[in-house]
Amino acid sequence: MPVTRSFRGPIDLHTHSSVSDGTETPAELVRAAAQSGLGTVALTDHDATAGWDDAAAAARTAGITLIPGMEFSTRVDYSSVHLLAYLFDPTDAAIVTEMARIRAARLTRAEQMVQQIGLDYALTWDDVLAQTTPDSTVGRPHIADALVARGHARTRSDAFAGILHWKAGYYQQHYAPDPLRAVQLVRAAGGVPVIAHPATRGVADLMPEARLAELAAAGLFGLELGHRENRPEATARLAVLAEKYGLVVTGSSDYHGTGKPNLLGENTTAPEVLERIIDAATGSAPIYG
Repeated sequence: MPVTRSFRGPIDLHTHSSVSDGTETPAELVRAAAQSGLGTVALTDHDATAGWDDAAAAARTAGITLIPGMEFSTRVDYSSVHLLAYLFDPTDAAIVTEMARIRAARLTRAEQMVQQIGLDYALTWDDVLAQTTPDSTVGRPHIADALVARGHARTRSDAFAGILHWKAGYYQQHYAPDPLRAVQLVRAAGGVPVIAHPATRGVADLMPEARLAELAAAGLFGLELGHRENRPEATARLAVLAEKYGLVVTGSSDYHGTGKPNLLGENTTAPEVLERIIDAATGSAPIYG
């Protein structure tokens, strides 16, 4: 029988620290979450778990519940699909190997993009590294920050809308597994997978129902429908499919510190949904502060 837990305050299950592309350290992020009134926060850095220990220590001190997680990069053809993975075993050999492969591909892609951008703008790889921390999963947000620092863009968002937009000619893809393999890896590591912001491209570009059904059969647990970038018509369609295939619905901020306008707690997850996520997980446990 599920254990009833008490969560003191709102629940935000999607945030990023400086381990990936956020602007706050894991500890700073957790403290900011507590100060904002959240009772529970998930740390979900891109393809990395290096921030879990520091976030856990901060959660115990701040009196907030931490859900250790990750945002897993996956791809279908030319479209990125991000998978939020909660409470998996961070030492699982298969998932560790896949994370390392993705991070290495991100790094190579970033270096190649900077080389191309540097032909037209004053930008070097050292400029990008100056925007990272030692454990960072280096990616396009760090290039964006370097462009801002160099005066080529006003904000990170401006850089993505301009120089880093795929139409500008500098964009390159990086390796990412198929969502089915990612779901299988997360489940095998005792984790709980939820597709992040699945309705950002509108109804016409939703994941086909047959593919969603395949993922649900493989262990997909939910859809993040509460997200500022999801489009209403597409969200409504996915809500119907979530009920049809027994998927939970979550809501989150996708907070990046000052890297994005998203605010902690601007979308939240119901306590009973978090209960189900915790009860389904066997890889790791929440940190109750």
